[in-house]
Amino acid sequence: MRFVRYGEKGAEKPGVLDADGGLRDLSGVLPDLAGDVLANLPQITPEALPKVDGRPRLGVPVAGIGKFIGIGLNYSDHAAETGMEPPEHPIVFMKATSSITGPNDTVHLPRSSRHADWEVELGVVIGKPAKYVDEADALSHVAGYCVVNDVSERRFQSKLSGQWTKGKSCDTFGPIGPWLVTPDEVGDPQELSLTLDLNGERMQTGSTSKMIFTVAQIISHLSEIMSLQPGDVIATGTPPGVGMARDPRRFLTEGDEMSLEISGLGRQTQRVLQD
Repeated sequence: MRFVRYGEKGAEKPGVLDADGGLRDLSGVLPDLAGDVLANLPQITPEALPKVDGRPRLGVPVAGIGKFIGIGLNYSDHAAETGMEPPEHPIVFMKATSSITGPNDTVHLPRSSRHADWEVELGVVIGKPAKYVDEADALSHVAGYCVVNDVSERRFQSKLSGQWTKGKSCDTFGPIGPWLVTPDEVGDPQELSLTLDLNGERMQTGSTSKMIFTVAQIISHLSEIMSLQPGDVIATGTPPGVGMARDPRRFLTEGDEMSLEISGLGRQTQRVLQD
């Protein structure tokens, strides 16, 4: 199933896509796509639900996200392009929940930002609590998968002293969506292709098969450190092609347009504005 939330920001309703990609209203079945609902997403026939006319704005497909967790340097080919050694354990950082925005909403660069970068990533949404989870059982805690753009201000990230969080948490730096796709429809999360285009030019091409730490390993590792709760989102790292690793380096400027896609998870597109 492909679940969505649609409508104006702050007033989104739950929805689901039918077999033809049409949007159906799910609000008569459940109040929202959040919390404990994610552990038992309804098995329904979308065609039996009311059809939503027009092309409403799509919001973040999960409401009430408690934690937005990032995994750094998690693709072997991305590590190679940066000249860094693959990490022994997952690199973990947090993105502020205030960075979260809809999949096609505008990305706003902070006033002093001159080194903002793009990162297409597989997002994992937790469906049921996870604490001390074995790798073999980890994927049973997943409600679904989605596309994430881990927008990153590289100067904030590495030059302002402190942790990566500074460069990862700016407002609108966390587009999520368009869909929450259930695991049965995704299949093996380690066999997905990822792409990102900037102004129509291909920047990133990758495969989750190149992850250093798999989705199951990441969930197991995190659950040893902190409890994972329904609605938590994990951005699992990015493939090669980021702006900071290009020669010459290339960063986002006002008027740019990013378009990201992961096989089976849909496409998101953002226009860039400078505050």
